[in-house]
Amino acid sequence: MGVRTSIVDWWADRAWADYLVAVTVLGAHLAIVRVSGSGDWLAWIGTTQRTDMYAAATGAVSAIGGLSAIAIAIYTTANGERLRAVRQQRHGELRRTWRSLLQGTALACALILAAFSLDRDKDPLSARFIFEYAIIFAALRFARFVWLFDRIMAISDTDLAEEGPPAAVPALDPNWLERRRRQFDSSP
Repeated sequence: MGVRTSIVDWWADRAWADYLVAVTVLGAHLAIVRVSGSGDWLAWIGTTQRTDMYAAATGAVSAIGGLSAIAIAIYTTANGERLRAVRQQRHGELRRTWRSLLQGTALACALILAAFSLDRDKDPLSARFIFEYAIIFAALRFARFVWLFDRIMAISDTDLAEEGPPAAVPALDPNWLERRRRQFDSSP
C-alpha cells in the first residue's frame, strides 16, 4: 500500500478532520493577516459586495447539498452484487459519512448566514472570518463528497460491466461532420 493510499484511507475514515483542517487553514490565514497586516481579501471589498458574496455562497453550498441528496438516491437504487456487499458490510460507515456530508452542508450554510447577518460596515465583529471558515469547510466536504461518489460509482460501474455482454459500439461515419456542415450551409 502506497503513501497516497494510506493518506486517503486515513482521511476517508475521519470526517472530523475536515473541521481541524479548516480551523488550521483559517488560523494560518488569520496569523498572516495579523502579523503582516495584509492578505485580508474580504476586508478589501465593501459590505454590500461581501453580503452579496455571502448570499451567492449560501446558494452554491445549498446546491451541493442537493447534489449530495441525489447521490444518496443513486447509491440506494444501484443494485449490483459488489455494491450490495459494500452496503451490507459497511452500512454504518456509509450512513455516517453521508449524514456528515449533509450535516456539513447545513453547518456551512448556517455559518454563512451568521456571517451575513453579523457583517456591518468595516466588519467590526470580523464576521468575514466566519464566512471564510464556512467556505474552507464546505470545500473540504465537497472534496469528500466527490471522492465518496466516485468510489461508489466505480463499484457500481464494475458491477454493471460484468452483468452481461458488452453492447455493440455503433460504427462512426467519418464524413458525418462534413455532411452536417454542407447541410447547415445550404439551409436558408
